[in-house]
Amino acid sequence: MHKRLSVHSVTFLGAPLHELHSHCEALGLRRLSLIDTQLADPQLTDLVAQHGYSVDSVYHLFTSTAALSRVIDAAAAVDARVVYMLTGGRGEHSWEQAAERFCAAVAPCVGQAERLGVALAIENASALYADMHIAHTLRDTVTLASMAGVGVCIDLFHCWAEAGLAELVAQALPITRQIQLSDYVLGDRALPARAVPGDGAIPIEQFVALALTGGYAHGFDLELIGPRIEAEGRLTAAHRACETVSTMLERLGA
Repeated sequence: MHKRLSVHSVTFLGAPLHELHSHCEALGLRRLSLIDTQLADPQLTDLVAQHGYSVDSVYHLFTSTAALSRVIDAAAAVDARVVYMLTGGRGEHSWEQAAERFCAAVAPCVGQAERLGVALAIENASALYADMHIAHTLRDTVTLASMAGVGVCIDLFHCWAEAGLAELVAQALPITRQIQLSDYVLGDRALPARAVPGDGAIPIEQFVALALTGGYAHGFDLELIGPRIEAEGRLTAAHRACETVSTMLERLGA
């Protein structure tokens, strides 16, 4: 498989680390993309050391400065490259008020992350997740990340249909720390409705080419969840996805 690929552990949600390792072995992957709680698993350090893994990214739902600080410390302990976040919801606040509160709360952690060599980023996610996030378009995500002094994780699934996407991507790329890929089959309402790349309507190769031409130098993470993935089988779907995107990356000269 292509060296820039990872499959997010949420694809195998509930699997213990030894099972996640067996999946990565079967897929030929050496980049791990984890959920923050997995950093606390005592087996993780040995797994990374013994099998030559790198921890490419860690997902974190921001709830407090103290919690993020602990995640940054744990991420640094395994040389994780980036911690990307959902921001927490806005409650009764306006977007602007919620953004200011988030920026103030993460400010002490920005310097900590820089000192420890861990990048921080904000992911774009659908407004269906407004209870736990405020950045629902790529434009808003770039705006918020710039305000907070952190980077961006582009989830193509949640922004592929936005107007002026090429211009938005060009604006986002200088601070983009991770890119997540999956596909969408038009008309699918069975949330979270993700599909294996190549099975749906998202112009993934065009987007990846745009990112590479713009100088994106980091990884491509496959987040494969939902009824289509379950019906096919998680590992089978992940294998097809890895093969498809590996071929794509090789064709594009990544």
